[in-house]
Amino acid sequence: MEYRQIRPEDAREYVEMMRSLDLETDMMMLEPGERKNDPEAAAAMIRESLAAGDFFLIAREGETMAGVLTAERGRYRRIRHAAYVVVGIRAGYRGRGIGTEMFKRLDAWAVSQEITRLELTVRKENKAAVHLYEKSGFVIEGLRKNSMRVGGVYADEYYMAKFIPQNEGA
Repeated sequence: MEYRQIRPEDAREYVEMMRSLDLETDMMMLEPGERKNDPEAAAAMIRESLAAGDFFLIAREGETMAGVLTAERGRYRRIRHAAYVVVGIRAGYRGRGIGTEMFKRLDAWAVSQEITRLELTVRKENKAAVHLYEKSGFVIEGLRKNSMRVGGVYADEYYMAKFIPQNEGA
């Protein structure tokens, strides 16, 4: 498995992977058909994200983009130390350690960027993801009741965070 920062030229493949994720699972935010299918817009979003200093990692196996992990850091000084995380791994690649490896790389980036707080939301029913996040050091901070409506039914989300110690002696 190859792990690297996304590039604007990956936009078409990124859009396709995200559309595929939307079809494979109902655990992502967007439903099938809601996501824009515009590689040019995706390339612009990628350029903006990288220029802002965000973390935008992809996992590839051969010609296939298997997963993505992004961390958007706070844009204002008071929240610049925090980043909001989104992760998605294609169904055929889950359970192979890809998420674990991406979170290890996220931790290294967070230390290098003086990020001390990582946060994310996850559907309460998504036991595999909750396990991955807890294994990666995240803790549940709260429950967001009825935060989503999936298939006509309300779903709860956990709000989770991880605190990244900084090397004060450096």
